[in-house]
Amino acid sequence: MNDSPHNRMNGKVVLITGANSGIGRASALGLARLGATVVMLCRSAKRGKKAQSWVRKHSRNDDVHLLLADLSRRQEIFDAANEFKGRFRRLDVLLNNAGILTRTRRLTAGGIEVQFFVNHLAYFLMTGLLLDVLRDSAPSRIVNVASTAHSRGTLDFDNLQGEQHYDGWQQYGNTKLANIVFTYELARRLEGSGVTVNCLHPGVIHTNLMSNYSKALSGLWHMLQWFFKQPDEGATTPVFLASSPTVADESGKYYRNCAPMGTTEESNDQVVQRRLWEASESLTGFTFPA
Repeated sequence: MNDSPHNRMNGKVVLITGANSGIGRASALGLARLGATVVMLCRSAKRGKKAQSWVRKHSRNDDVHLLLADLSRRQEIFDAANEFKGRFRRLDVLLNNAGILTRTRRLTAGGIEVQFFVNHLAYFLMTGLLLDVLRDSAPSRIVNVASTAHSRGTLDFDNLQGEQHYDGWQQYGNTKLANIVFTYELARRLEGSGVTVNCLHPGVIHTNLMSNYSKALSGLWHMLQWFFKQPDEGATTPVFLASSPTVADESGKYYRNCAPMGTTEESNDQVVQRRLWEASESLTGFTFPA
């Protein structure tokens, strides 16, 4: 970024979920280049080690670490949070980035629809489990990767997991709306704590998110992907929110192209925000620390 020296993240510890490819890996590179200690949370050890080596090489920063967890499994999220606390004394930035898109309805091992779990509940659970160290490290930041897809989403509390009807694209939009609703509610709860929380749209990015859809895609869609932004462009706003001093005191906002933007009426409804929070605690069996 133009507003800071290359070492502005020296001494800062950043945890990025879904960091083995796409926006997550590009964000890891950007923050490592700024001098941060970067912890890359990945599902696959093989792909994670490859991404870790790539970030170390291209950032010239060896202080890049790997943490393994399948974010569709509740216990692995608990284990990863505990391992992080055992290995690192502080957490300055939590970047919740991991996400999936599925064409058909699938359930996690715990019986929860997988998009809703990975795209929203994993954000909720990881944040709650690490909130104590974020508070102890304040001023600190939480950054949630959402999407403009939230504009076509809705939170039907009688059908949060697509139990009654399921459309993969619609469910993705619903979960991205949940990211924003969660951000707004969490920001209100964290007022005065020294921990900020913001969310963002990274742009339409050429990543692996569509892999589960690939067999059903048309040739036109494959052609259109050549016009998508590359992951390093998609990482611009996450890196900005994680590191820029200009947003150090901003919280409870949604950003696009490094600028705050408005979101849907539903996302700003405090009744919806409270209901999603309560549903998230119920589904994860986890109560956020006061």
